[in-house]
Amino acid sequence: MVEHGEETPLLHSGRRGKKKSTPLPWFQFSITLFLQLAEPLTSQVIYPFMPELIRDLGVTHGNESQVGYYVGMMQSIFFLTQACTVLHWSSISDRVGRKPVILTGLFGLSVSMYCFGLSRTFWGLVLSRSLNGALNGNIGVIKSMMADLTDETNISKAYAYMPIAWSTGGTLGPIIGGSLSRPAEIFPRLFGDNDFLKKYPYFLPCAVPATFSVIAWLVTFFFLEETAPSPISLSELFNIRKGNPNLALQNVVGSQNLSVTETPVATGKDRNESPVPFRELFTRRVIVAAANYAFLSLVDIAFRAIQPLFLSTPIHLGGLGLPPSTIGKILAVFGVLNGMFQVFFFASIHDRWGSKKIFTAGIASALPVFACFPAINYLARISGYSNALWALVGFQIVMSIGLSLSYGAIFIFISAASPNRASLGATNGLSQTTVSLMRAIGPAMANSLFSFSIEKGFLGGHLVYYLLLILVCIALGVASLLPRHIWTT
Repeated sequence: MVEHGEETPLLHSGRRGKKKSTPLPWFQFSITLFLQLAEPLTSQVIYPFMPELIRDLGVTHGNESQVGYYVGMMQSIFFLTQACTVLHWSSISDRVGRKPVILTGLFGLSVSMYCFGLSRTFWGLVLSRSLNGALNGNIGVIKSMMADLTDETNISKAYAYMPIAWSTGGTLGPIIGGSLSRPAEIFPRLFGDNDFLKKYPYFLPCAVPATFSVIAWLVTFFFLEETAPSPISLSELFNIRKGNPNLALQNVVGSQNLSVTETPVATGKDRNESPVPFRELFTRRVIVAAANYAFLSLVDIAFRAIQPLFLSTPIHLGGLGLPPSTIGKILAVFGVLNGMFQVFFFASIHDRWGSKKIFTAGIASALPVFACFPAINYLARISGYSNALWALVGFQIVMSIGLSLSYGAIFIFISAASPNRASLGATNGLSQTTVSLMRAIGPAMANSLFSFSIEKGFLGGHLVYYLLLILVCIALGVASLLPRHIWTT
């Protein structure tokens, strides 16, 4: 299992002798990959139709320049509420186990997506997305579970497979959202007489990932095995057993607040077998790893948020003027290419070049990615939907794979930064909290700047891209704080 410094041989295999790779526990590992599909499906499915949905609600009163503000707000709400709860879910998973928390998260995803599809007001959408984020702590917990299932010899291989779920969700989600929105209009022979789908034109694309989450809940309940070391039982959690009233619950949610006399001193072997107090997570290793994860996520989410808005905005206002179905196909192409590249190349590239070089190169790839936006609009203005334009769109998609490549590298840094194996969930939760805050800021910031640039016409309406290029440079500066090699004990 992953502990301090066990990733080091990945970077020094040539000098220390390469260890034989431990086989991955494929059945349980495959289940974790399957479960991860739920989150990218539910998050990506709304991207193709979100600008159109905002227009349909009438909250902008026909002002096209205002669409970006509301789209950004909708994308940010999920991550804002997730930031408020993800650390608690991850810390609880260290105590009660990963499985109960994952079951709760899948339930929250399912209910919130059904509600989103049935919402007919802007505030109904806000409430649904808030519920989605608040109840879903799975992203950090599943990372902890994957680290539980691996050791230093196979962790890079495991993280190479991890993007399969996100890429599959990133492929299927936009296709579902783009092709199944307004089904009564798009498929009149099948749904033309369906009054329900006419009243709720975006329910069908939301119901698909919601139903998948139900299936994932059943798979988790019946087949997923617990990986957390020494989890307490639910009876202990809710004090069903006699004796020591409220002690179990206090241990779950407030161990960091207990006084010295209430908490035994964890030393030696005992320390490695129990989660450390919350305040002891704030080491330089954890802070540096979490900060880099946060800036990577901010750069990445800014691109993912602007991309569908740019693609749907009319050409004369600085976009590309594409319908939701075409936007869905473009986003799906990225999902396919990203998944293939990660699976076949990440582990070998990582073992050859190391985590820091991979991470830094991935951040740097955002420079040409953001620079492509004004260039694509310029080509659309002068030559329409030409082959040169589609070639540039394809180049942007290929370059954006680098951002995804950085995630596998930073996950290894975070795993190495954890004080001990029993605190892995809390470490991931702390990192995920900073990331969720950045992802809450990113879409609102990027899309608001996009709308502001169009509205005011600064730098030809391209001010947003110059500011985002500066953000990338700051992220590269933060990346320089990472050690050349993975931390050791």
